[in-house]
Amino acid sequence: MGLLCAACASLLAWIWLTFAQGMFWRTDVRLPPRSAPGRWPSVAIVVPARDEAEVLPRSLPSLIAQDYPGEAEVILVDDGSTDGTGELALRLAREHPGLPLTLTSPGEPGPGWTGKLWALRHGIALARTAHADEPEYLLLTDADIAHEPDSLRELVAAATGSELDLVSQMARLRAVSVWERLVVPAFVYFFAQLYPFRRVNRPTGRTAAAAGGCVLLRTEVAVRAGIPDSIRQAVIDDVSLARAVRRSGGRIWLGLAERVDSVRPYPALGDLWRMVSRSAYAQLRHQPLLLAGTAAGLALVYLVPPAALLSGLATGHAATAWAGGLAWLLMAGTYLPMLRYYRQPAALAPLLPLTALLYLLMTVDSAVQHYRGRGAAWKGRTYARPSDA
Repeated sequence: MGLLCAACASLLAWIWLTFAQGMFWRTDVRLPPRSAPGRWPSVAIVVPARDEAEVLPRSLPSLIAQDYPGEAEVILVDDGSTDGTGELALRLAREHPGLPLTLTSPGEPGPGWTGKLWALRHGIALARTAHADEPEYLLLTDADIAHEPDSLRELVAAATGSELDLVSQMARLRAVSVWERLVVPAFVYFFAQLYPFRRVNRPTGRTAAAAGGCVLLRTEVAVRAGIPDSIRQAVIDDVSLARAVRRSGGRIWLGLAERVDSVRPYPALGDLWRMVSRSAYAQLRHQPLLLAGTAAGLALVYLVPPAALLSGLATGHAATAWAGGLAWLLMAGTYLPMLRYYRQPAALAPLLPLTALLYLLMTVDSAVQHYRGRGAAWKGRTYARPSDA
């Protein structure tokens, strides 16, 4: 009887998620209508980079090669790299003529700053003071993100055509290895479930989020929102950035990318585990009760359906099997569009409960590492929770 009740609760949850959670599972939220502005605004592309020599040859040339009709430049902020990132960036700029590249270094982060935001602060400040007129837009993009030649032009056309202050695209992550195929599409699926893109894009909505790998931001609004100083302690900086912009009265937009890709490989489960666990507990505001609730919710929504179906079939309890099977079917059905977006086989859809279990374990591990003093660790740095900084 207990399993039947849990299966019915899971089925009701999936009915609500499917039809009342902002249609999060749809993958048709792409750049809004675009039209060429009468005058193309100036743009500074700011790239924070720490030990990125492995991916820079596949990403930086794509930024330098942007086919943009207006003024644009690339500012790469070398955040204390030890692998020759800065020297490589200069060599790539010589080998790939295009937009001018400026290399700079901010030194070690100030007290209470995360490394990426400290680098962005330095790069944005340089962009605003290097010329007589500060750039009208900032493109904040990660060092592992490759852009098609028209990416900047399309982002700016979307921002000006729809009067948006922030335009962010969720870059298509690499999904080549077995573990990437199992984990990566689900990562974006879970993100969209937490922050449904359609709700983010409502002018008067309360949901705010961005994808940190690709954010076009109006400079005037960045200054008004105090970016990045107002979010300097944020580990999940993209969501915090979008919230700051929305609080300042700015209009934001978030969707899936078509021509913006991450080239960073995550070949082993351990690589993906570290990517998720470094910030999972921060997403829960380091609250044990939120962790317990999240674990219970993940178990109810993702693990109960297959357990109920298999148990119901084994014991001949038809109601339990039906409730679990229908919930599992809705789960797999809503996952299919994301698998298609990532060009993955539909056969992976029924495996979503297994992926959810992995994410549950990653989240618990994130909390364990936090209490061991190793939470939010990334590339040799460990960040305290904001109240401790």
